[in-house]
Amino acid sequence: MSLRIAHLSDVHFGREDRLAAERALGDVRDFAPDLVVVTGDLTLSGRSREFREAADWLARLGRPTLATPGNHDTPYWNLIARSLRPFARWRRYIGPSDTSGVDRPGLAARALNSARGAQARPDWSKGAINLRALRGIDWGPVGALRVFACHHPLVESEGAPVSGAVRRGQAAAEILAAAGVELVLSGHVHTPFAAPICGGYALGAGTLSTRTRGEPASFLRITVEPQAFEVEAAVWTGEAFQPGPCWTLARRLRAPAVSTPLGDPSSVD
Repeated sequence: MSLRIAHLSDVHFGREDRLAAERALGDVRDFAPDLVVVTGDLTLSGRSREFREAADWLARLGRPTLATPGNHDTPYWNLIARSLRPFARWRRYIGPSDTSGVDRPGLAARALNSARGAQARPDWSKGAINLRALRGIDWGPVGALRVFACHHPLVESEGAPVSGAVRRGQAAAEILAAAGVELVLSGHVHTPFAAPICGGYALGAGTLSTRTRGEPASFLRITVEPQAFEVEAAVWTGEAFQPGPCWTLARRLRAPAVSTPLGDPSSVD
């Protein structure tokens, strides 16, 4: 039995490509996924108006959805609110902001927030992973496909137009590998990609905004077969989504390890 996952990201309501975002709803419904994963930056500046539009758009997807915040989902221009209550509006309009999960037959998907409202480094928009929270994720029974989602790519993608610079990203990838996670989904870079990561695969969705970085708007259609993942980027032409880059990724099935990879347990910011 195959599974289908639609992976969308970086819609940036406030600068969304309005027609692409609208057409994506119908395209996703036609794909009939078992799960929709949205990896952050639903808004441009974290304004209430943008969140209301994002919440309406998510509701219209009409499928079980797992969503996690991105760095733009904080009050971008309100430094006090961004520092003290960075994800209050996300929780009000969208749902849990730290960890979340969705279980479907044969599928266990979990998300962890990699975005921060402030950090002790010049570029606060970069990613960070709380390893303690990651280790605490309950993946449910062994046997289901395990999928992890966050906004920033844990490991840098070759040729990506921007860097996620995720603190503790490699350690997080090793923890996920030990847990038997096969797919790690992210956004942030606004271009689709597929790459091996610690025994599984990292997949990146494009953007549905006008903030493109040299490539058109896009999202991913993922079909899970017993022996392989079939990944296709649905690329926006200005009028419709057409098949774009495709990847066939052989599954490397294995049982989760018993031991936990090394990592600094105090690294929780």
